[in-house]
Amino acid sequence: MELLEFRPIISSRGHWCDGFGVVFDILEQIAGCEMADTTISATGMRIVKLLVGNPSRTVADLMKAIGVTRTAVTEQLNELVGSGFVQRDLEHFPGRGRPRNRYQATDLALLVLFASNERLLGPAIWKAIDAVGGAELTHQILDHVSQTLAKHYIRDIDSDAPEERLRRMNDLLCGEGVLVEIKENDGQITLHKRSCPFFGLFEEMRNVCCMDEMIMTHVVGQPVKRISCRHDGAPCCVFTIDEAGA
Repeated sequence: MELLEFRPIISSRGHWCDGFGVVFDILEQIAGCEMADTTISATGMRIVKLLVGNPSRTVADLMKAIGVTRTAVTEQLNELVGSGFVQRDLEHFPGRGRPRNRYQATDLALLVLFASNERLLGPAIWKAIDAVGGAELTHQILDHVSQTLAKHYIRDIDSDAPEERLRRMNDLLCGEGVLVEIKENDGQITLHKRSCPFFGLFEEMRNVCCMDEMIMTHVVGQPVKRISCRHDGAPCCVFTIDEAGA
């Protein structure tokens, strides 16, 4: 299914967009970091902080650094590996030496440690884009990022029916750890997004909210509109297919 075109843009500022290639990459990386609903224990966080920016370590190294038992360290490492915060690699020795596991932090661990910095970076990027290129450049970037992210879901959706595509997107988001659910009432299907992977990008102009709608519109193949928003006091953001805009 082809991506929908929102608004053709012919801009004398087109050369600026080339200079903003790095912005595209940053926004896509931040917006694409959809982490599972995982809680790291206090001990687990101590392990993450020891691993980030350091060479890989063994269980024995971590036992000595933290001062807890092998069982406690192993349990925490298993949880961190399962959640994607830590990577486990097997180290082999020459001859018949018994191999051992070494552990290192992943990029996801960096996101957990520096989430507050992302909440500063996202709004700062939007303000810079607006200051340099105004609404026109902002829209170009929103459309570019939304199309890139939409392709991530489109490749796993076979149906052509908009309602079924929305249901399938709901399933894919659930699989990524996003708290989302489909509800149907009086023939209207709505997607309730209780958690938002783009929350760190939010700013007063709500560009990221617009991008969220654009992604769903690209995926569903028909205009999708937001009918309630957490930033307006609603418990969560709710989306529905816009039959009038089809």
